[in-house]
Amino acid sequence: MSYRPLADEIRPDTLEEVVGQGHILGKDGLLRRIIDSGNIPNLIFYGPSGTGKTTVANIIAKRTNRPLHRLNATTASISDIKDIIADIGTMLAPEGVLLYLDEIQYFNKKQQQSLLEFMENGKITLIASTTENPYFYVYNAVLSRASVFEFKPLEAADVLPAVRRGLRRMEHRLGESLTWEEGVAEHIAQACGGDVRKAMNAIEVLAHAARRTGEGRHILLEDARMAAQRSAMRYDREGDDHYDILSALQKSIRGSDPDAACHYLARLLAAGDMTSACRRLMVTACEDIGLAYPQIIPIVKACVDAANMLGLPEARIPLGDAAVLMATAPKSNTGHVALDLALADVKAGRTGDYPRHLQNKHADSAGMERGQGYLYPHNFPNRWVEQQYLPDALVGTRYYEYGENKAEQAARRYWEEIKGKK
Repeated sequence: MSYRPLADEIRPDTLEEVVGQGHILGKDGLLRRIIDSGNIPNLIFYGPSGTGKTTVANIIAKRTNRPLHRLNATTASISDIKDIIADIGTMLAPEGVLLYLDEIQYFNKKQQQSLLEFMENGKITLIASTTENPYFYVYNAVLSRASVFEFKPLEAADVLPAVRRGLRRMEHRLGESLTWEEGVAEHIAQACGGDVRKAMNAIEVLAHAARRTGEGRHILLEDARMAAQRSAMRYDREGDDHYDILSALQKSIRGSDPDAACHYLARLLAAGDMTSACRRLMVTACEDIGLAYPQIIPIVKACVDAANMLGLPEARIPLGDAAVLMATAPKSNTGHVALDLALADVKAGRTGDYPRHLQNKHADSAGMERGQGYLYPHNFPNRWVEQQYLPDALVGTRYYEYGENKAEQAARRYWEEIKGKK
């Protein structure tokens, strides 16, 4: 008898057995109502691995009279699609087929285009799944002919019933009693990171390696912790998770939450991606703390340099200091916002010529009508003198607004006193 993965063996046969995804598969969920109607449109399922995408596709297949063809885009080719299309209209598939295409993001544009004609006339009903954002990775013509449903990561409470079902199934497989310490099922459900397939893989390993007792086998909590110690990590340097974690790190620092900042930094470092962590910390220092604490930029740069010199695991020490310092520091984005406003004017053509007195010395060469008339601020009290700096077309334009933090307000008061604008 050939080996069958536990995850496949306990795969639900009905929507009621599917764990999680209540937002689309609950009693009033849109996808649930579509499936119950029996009129299945082209669908794209988007979400992390092990969240039920393939399971739901299989359930849909059982509710249709069309033959089900499965392809994985990582290995399939155009010839595989042509073979499926060749059956359409024959005795094998008189009313078309249901095609489940896993990891559609690996199909190139030409391969995806080969499906379009048959999706249009209804000969192929496509159910595609992807772990990447379909709006970035799926060809627009395919996307416009399909409805996208997002499958969300499962919570531990969602996974726990599947874990208990898997443990009971392994007891049946082994043909002997299988028991486990208190907390084993809960730990597996928590440590799998919302991926039921990972949980089932851990159960298989633990059941086969369980210690023998007089009555059968017994799984220890210590073994469960070891088997699942890194399984909760969801990370792909080229995928959505990479950018989601970086975004979460910066937004946590911007939101002044040191605990969340440490959490997302830890996820990056646990995955070994110190380079991305360092880069994002530097960006955040400039973008979100900025002029409220100008010293933050050289401080974070020093932490990043120290981390690169030390390497992991010691690099976590200066990077942790940087993350907590930034999260607890005052915030300001006024500097880069001012520059962005100026860039918008420049790109829109709102520029004008330089004021005469700001031009380089070459403007005073022979043949010129007049000298520059530039006033050198260092020759005046408080090293400031009033004169025009913006082009004539932009006189009076304000890009920079002082932030409400202590540093920028001190600068505001200083210049208001000097410029006589109290």
